[in-house]
Amino acid sequence: MIVKVGTCGFPISRKKYFSEFKVVELNNTFYNIPDGGWLKKIRKEAPRDFEFTFKAFQGITHDTNSPTWKRSKIDYRKLKGKVGYLRPTKEVFEFWDKMMEIARILESKIIVIQLPNSFRDDEENLRNSYEFFSSIGKEGIKIAIELRGWEKKNIEKLCREFNLIEIVDLVVDRPIFYSEIGYYRLHGRYEGNKIIYGYKYSDEDMRVLIKKLLEIKNMESYVMFNNSYMYEDSKRFLEILKCQPIS
Repeated sequence: MIVKVGTCGFPISRKKYFSEFKVVELNNTFYNIPDGGWLKKIRKEAPRDFEFTFKAFQGITHDTNSPTWKRSKIDYRKLKGKVGYLRPTKEVFEFWDKMMEIARILESKIIVIQLPNSFRDDEENLRNSYEFFSSIGKEGIKIAIELRGWEKKNIEKLCREFNLIEIVDLVVDRPIFYSEIGYYRLHGRYEGNKIIYGYKYSDEDMRVLIKKLLEIKNMESYVMFNNSYMYEDSKRFLEILKCQPIS
């Protein structure tokens, strides 16, 4: 089993990060679509064996009423009712094509699709999901999807139908659908539907994480920290793995 450890975004300088980690999940791709020149620059800066995953643009996943759009550089008001929620529209498919361009430049193996809490598994969203995944090109790219508040049967059915990687926070949950590749995003502590990003993972949390990784036995597992202490926690987890290697 291969375990890849990194963070969601760069918590330190890129130069230092590239020297300490082997993978990062880019999150700026969610708020805006980066310039191709910048993408080529960071790909060139990174070692050849360094891996980039990235979060799909919010135009694919989030309706324009989401506050995240306020950080976008485009006039999203014109897109009302046309984007987000995996709507099978011209605009959403055009955004997906741009994600494929990013993947080609970065030589990425995985694109992360994170849906908001408001994207529940009702009839319309299920229909949109199936039409979206039936229509997009992947070119060998794996899609890791984070669905919140869905029934287990609907998560399993969608992931099985389109060979998606189900994202969970493995410290507090387990994937419903098994995949050879596991993708785990660790956000912090949970209080109902609220996430406390300021949580620092304990050594016991780390042991629970390792135990679950050993039980699930993915061929490859991505463990991506997304809490406020992502840098410190990911470094500590790497040290623990050195003392307790997973094979």
